[in-house]
Amino acid sequence: MVDRIRAKVPNEWEMVVTTELDELGDWHDLLLYRFLLMDLDELAAYDPLDVIRQIRMQFQINIAVFCFGGDEDTRDEMRLSRADRCFDRERLLEILPSVFNQYNWA
Repeated sequence: MVDRIRAKVPNEWEMVVTTELDELGDWHDLLLYRFLLMDLDELAAYDPLDVIRQIRMQFQINIAVFCFGGDEDTRDEMRLSRADRCFDRERLLEILPSVFNQYNWA
């Protein structure tokens, strides 16, 4: 999925892939990101609920968080924890161009 998403990223954008939120920096570093994509099928690599809770409750950052994959229960939990939107994998790929356009600050 990383390669499929990377193929949609405009040339002037940078994509950072991580399973550790701390690798992105401190809370003020996270403010520089336009949005976050979370794969809900990668539960062995990280806990998406911990990530969204850290972003929303600990850091109190309102960065857009778009989730994809996962089962309906996981998606519901992410929504309750204030993830912005949840999509299936193919739908995310369809809407990514409009997301990049919407979050283009240039």
